[in-house]
Order: sequence, then structure tokens, then C-alpha cells
Amino acid sequence: MKTGESKNGQPYLGIDISLLITQFLKEMKTLIYILQKEFTQIFRDKRMLVIILMVPVLQMLILVYAANFDVKNADLLVIDNDMSQTSRGLINKFSGSPFFRMMGSTFSEKEADDLMKSNEADIILKIPAGFEKSLLRDDKASLQLIVNAINGSAAEISTGYARNVIMSHNKNIIAETYGLAKIENRGVINPVVRFWYNDLLDYKHYMAPGILVILVTIIGMFLSGMNLVKEKEIGTTEQLNVTPIKKYQLIAGKLIPFWFIALFDLALGLLFAKVAFNLPIEGNLFVLFAFASIYLIGILAAGLLISTFAETQQQVLFIAFFFMMIFVLMGGVFTSVESMPRWAQIIDIFNPVCYFMDVIRMVLLKGSGFKDIIPHLKFTLVFGATMLTFAILKYQKRA
Repeated sequence: MKTGESKNGQPYLGIDISLLITQFLKEMKTLIYILQKEFTQIFRDKRMLVIILMVPVLQMLILVYAANFDVKNADLLVIDNDMSQTSRGLINKFSGSPFFRMMGSTFSEKEADDLMKSNEADIILKIPAGFEKSLLRDDKASLQLIVNAINGSAAEISTGYARNVIMSHNKNIIAETYGLAKIENRGVINPVVRFWYNDLLDYKHYMAPGILVILVTIIGMFLSGMNLVKEKEIGTTEQLNVTPIKKYQLIAGKLIPFWFIALFDLALGLLFAKVAFNLPIEGNLFVLFAFASIYLIGILAAGLLISTFAETQQQVLFIAFFFMMIFVLMGGVFTSVESMPRWAQIIDIFNPVCYFMDVIRMVLLKGSGFKDIIPHLKFTLVFGATMLTFAILKYQKRA
């Protein structure tokens, strides 16, 4: 601000533009020096380069294949007390299914129960005596499926596969008994199902974006938080505190390098997912990276905020791990948020990972644009601004 006199002799307050520009350039010059120092420290540490380059690729390769909820080769044990042609036909139908692996047969229910307890059998198919006779005499017969339901999702899926096999065999029996015309003349609704956005139902296309969000978030939060605490441990924080560097310059200097690194890891992960898993990229990557840029400001600032409370890198790891476990498990990487209880959905309103998890799948698989992600973008902007403000205010700089 500048005080002077107007042409009529009255005092006025004016803004000296040249002074503001000079001050701005001076502060930017200080920030550039801080960034040079940070990048030098990062690339000097060989272990950091391994974390930046190798960890995302290896974890993507391992986790995307490992975190697979597809149910294949469920171990099936048969108790055939009928020993008829119809029961053997049903068993052969199960043997030909790619979703089941025949573990053999037994007449002892106790033996079957023991095999299921030892995890050697997932499903027990029990065919009662008189099965074929009841089917021919009464046009109906009963079967029993005993399913290991410790994993509820896997049990439900494998039961659905088993029902499809039984229904298919049932149609074959009707066709053989009454002829094909009997089936064709019945009033049957045949729905035509079309899968959108993941037409091959490839689980890797669903998991790869989610795993990538987790990796970028963890790397960003952990590295930014540990970097500032490392300064405390080696004693260089005190040297920084006695310099004329302002708090926002120091926080920005700590945040910006890892912001670039996290975006680089995101690009590297997308490239690897495209090559290794043929991940479809239907939307505009500019939309994805624009959202990721804002999201990462909040995540990195959260890591810096955690570091202002911690005195050692171990403390940062424990605190960050606590929050990351909640963010990740409730973020929708394995199950959709809509399937969670109502109280969990309310908590997820404040979960930033949930928003990025949704956006990356919307952009890559659906081809969504800026208009579609505006609600997610609003929260991410508020989250980023809040975390950054608290990180700057909480940092204690003693000159």
C-alpha cells in the first residue's frame, strides 16, 4: 500500500504494483531454492528412488491378481446315495463345469463333514436314495447342497453356479422325457443381458484402478509426512526455523516435490495397467489428472499435518497407517459404498479415498467427463484447502 496525495490535494491510499511484483518474485525465488533442496535430497536417496519407481509396479502386479473375488474351481464332494443314471448324469454335468473341481465321492456323511472342516471341500452335493424314482414318478425330486459359508460372498457365488448347473441338467431331463417341443411351447421369458463398461466381466479392470488409488494415496501420505519428520530427527528443522523462510513456503516446498512424484506414479501405474491388464481408458486422462492433482494436495497436506504432531518417523507411520486403514477399507476398493450399512455411508461422505476411487473408475471405464465428477470435485477442493490450511497453521516455526 502507498499513501500519497491526489491531484486536488486530498490524501489517498494506492497499491504499488511494482512493489507487489517484486515481493512476489522474491518469495517465489525463496520457494524455488527450497524445491531445489528437496529434489536434491529425494534423488540422492537411492531407497527413495526404489520406492518411487519399483514399488508401484510390483504392488500393481501382485495385488491386482491377488485381490480377485472370482470364484473358480470350488472343491465339490458328492454323496450319491441313489447311484442311478440320472444322478450320474448330474455329477458329470458338475464335472464339466469350469467352476467346480471334483474331489471325489463318499457314502459317509461324517467323512464329508470332516473334509469340509479341513477345507478340503467347499461344497457337498448330497443326492438322496430314490432320486431318479421320485423324478420319474412325481416329476420332482430334492437335492441338498451343503456350502462352506465362512466367506459369504464366495458361498453365494458358488451356490449360484451350482444352481445353474442343476437347472441346465433339469432342462436336459425334460427334453429327453417330453421332447424339445414341450420346452419350446412353454411360456418362458428369455431376458437378453448386456453388460456395460466391463462387458467381459474382467475383475482386473475393476481392481486395477482401485489398487492404483491406494498406492498413490499411501505413497503420497507416507512420504510427505516422513520427510518433514526426518528433518526433525536429523536436526535440520532448527536450521530452517531460524531462516526468514515463511511457513507456507516451507510447507509448499515439502508438498510440491511429492505432488509431482505421486502424479508420476499415477501415470506409471496407468501405463503398466494398460500394458499388463489391457485396462480400458474410455475417458479423457486430462480430467483424471486434473482431479488427481487436487486430490493429492489434500492427501499430501494431511501427511504434513500428521508430521506436525509426530516427533519420529515411526509415529508418522502408525498414525498414517491408522487413518489409511479406515480410508482404504471404506473407500470402495473391494465392495461398493452403496452396499455398506447406512452409518458407513455417512462416514464415507468425509472419506477422500472414496471420491477418487469412484472418479478413476468413472473416467477410465465409463468415459465420464468434468460434468459428471463435479460433486466429487467440490468435496475434494474443500478437503484439500482444509488440510493445507491446517498444515500451515499447525506447523510451529520458531525464529
